[in-house]
Amino acid sequence: MSGKRGRAAGTDVDRLERLYVEPTNRCNLDCRTCMRHGWEEPLGFMEFGLLAGLVAEVRAWTAPPGIFFGGFGEPLGHPRIADMVALAKGTGAPVELISNGILLDEGMAGRLAEAGLDRLWVSVDGASPASYADVRLGDHLPEIVANLERLMARSDRPELGISFVAMRRNAADLHAVLELAQRLGAARFSLSNVEPYTEAMAGEILYGRGQYEPLPEEGAAAPRLDAGAVPAGILERLAAAFPADAPDAAAFAGRTGSCPFLRKRSASVRWDGRVGPCLPLLHAHAVCLNGHSRSWSEFHLGSLAEHTLGEVWSDPVAAAFRRRLDEFSFSPCTTCNSCDLPSVNGEDCFGNSHPACGGCLWSQGFIQCP
Repeated sequence: MSGKRGRAAGTDVDRLERLYVEPTNRCNLDCRTCMRHGWEEPLGFMEFGLLAGLVAEVRAWTAPPGIFFGGFGEPLGHPRIADMVALAKGTGAPVELISNGILLDEGMAGRLAEAGLDRLWVSVDGASPASYADVRLGDHLPEIVANLERLMARSDRPELGISFVAMRRNAADLHAVLELAQRLGAARFSLSNVEPYTEAMAGEILYGRGQYEPLPEEGAAAPRLDAGAVPAGILERLAAAFPADAPDAAAFAGRTGSCPFLRKRSASVRWDGRVGPCLPLLHAHAVCLNGHSRSWSEFHLGSLAEHTLGEVWSDPVAAAFRRRLDEFSFSPCTTCNSCDLPSVNGEDCFGNSHPACGGCLWSQGFIQCP
């Protein structure tokens, strides 16, 4: 098949092992890096009853999927987030959550620990108050560090993970953020490039040359960075300190692309119950690359307001899409990105209808999340 060089390891693409759940698309920050800058969408909170129905369904499964609370809002802003974590933990599967850490006061930390949260990820995109504020548009770093120090002093604390989104304006801080993660006793560290949702962010990317290069036959370790984009030796140091998060090229070897959400055998649930194949497609957004803006429409497989998760996941259309992802026979839109075919015609130049994932930066190893 045109554009195909191989298949992902394993063919059990119908297995569901992880659910990304978006408790809200509201946020207490206005980060310059966020997808939300291009939104014209209503804001809201997931109804507790919707999550309760979802959890009741998967609890009855032989192997319930792990649940990761995240998405494109601040989960700790949901008024019942601790109850949601406790409910999810009742399935017996791992429960994780990602936060900016601002609302992680002593009371919230205690409620999350009592709810049984297994791992808390906190996004830290700067090592000094000034550099953090430059990205997050608010000087909250001392407050966040104090929150994390208090959390890590608890005997019943969840495991800690630190997430860092690298760009030109903060790449020099990566060393210090890594040191902070080690000082806090973090168990995991996630490093990603920035996805340029705006023209301003397109000037911040650390893969200005790599974006034009197809994945090499031997594979590429994510996140793909241009030579010299981050301080010398930092990637080796990160791999030594956090071996579970060491970059691995195997997922991309012999392929033109590899969907990280498919590799994790995951689905994503938006705050209003709509189910998508991945986090990026939960919301319409634009990506600016090579001086060209590409519009991505939201793409959903179904809604929990109308069907069970099992019905949505096993629907023939959803199953067929997973097989398209596994084959990854899309046109190489990321390395080209010079036409409007996907936006105007609704398909790429190989005839794949939306979503034509050859233009997805996640599938090319540039962007990743915990």
